[in-house]
Amino acid sequence: QVQLVESGGGLVQAGGSLRLSCSASRSVFGINVMGWYRQAPGKQRELVANINRGGITNYADSVKGRFTISRDNAKNTVYLQMNSLKPEDTAVYLCNFLGPNNYWGQGTQVTVSS
Repeated sequence: QVQLVESGGGLVQAGGSLRLSCSASRSVFGINVMGWYRQAPGKQRELVANINRGGITNYADSVKGRFTISRDNAKNTVYLQMNSLKPEDTAVYLCNFLGPNNYWGQGTQVTVSS
C-alpha cells in the first residue's frame, strides 16, 4: 500500500517562509497530477496548487505569487514553497497524488502567527 508522507510544516511568523515536501513510500506508476490542499478549522478543504506530469501548474487565487509548487517525478515527490505567509494561510496541508488511484497524505500543520 502506498503512503504519502508530508514534512516541513510548523509555526512561522507572518511574512515568513516554509517549504513542504511530500513523498510516496514506494514508487508509484502513472501519477499524473500532484497537488496540495489545505483545510482550516470549520472550513472546507480547498485546492492550494497542483502540477501535472508535464509541469503545468495551477494555483488558488489566494496564493498566486506567493507559493510555488514543483515536483520530482523520479523521486515521486512534490514540493510547495510558501513565501510571504499570512495568518489566513494557517491550516492543515495535505498532499494528493492522482493517477490510476487517488492517494492522500495525513497532513502537516502550518500555523502563521500575526
